[in-house]
Amino acid sequence: MTFEHLTAHAIAGELGDRIKTARLNANLTQKALAKKAGISLKAVTNGERGKSTLESMIAILIALEMIEQLNFFIPKQVISPVQLIELQGKERKRATSPSKSIIKSNSQSKDTPTW
Repeated sequence: MTFEHLTAHAIAGELGDRIKTARLNANLTQKALAKKAGISLKAVTNGERGKSTLESMIAILIALEMIEQLNFFIPKQVISPVQLIELQGKERKRATSPSKSIIKSNSQSKDTPTW
């Protein structure tokens, strides 16, 4: 299944279904998984419905011995060489956005995107 045309809600539901399947394949009840993960039963049921917090989802993955899957989910990112040169001597705290004065000088309406 590809996720590219699904809504965030649909993707969360699919991930919840996959967690449930993994739990069943591990022959664990929701209560047993909650105990093993160190979280509440409600956190497990929420996870299986796609409504989990990130911290609870990570605890579930650890308990199911699936934490390595996160390397495929979000691979480690590297800063490009161009960004490294631009950032020399500066500590990057967040992505930059156009300054307000530039946006005002373009005299575009709110609905027109600025690039």
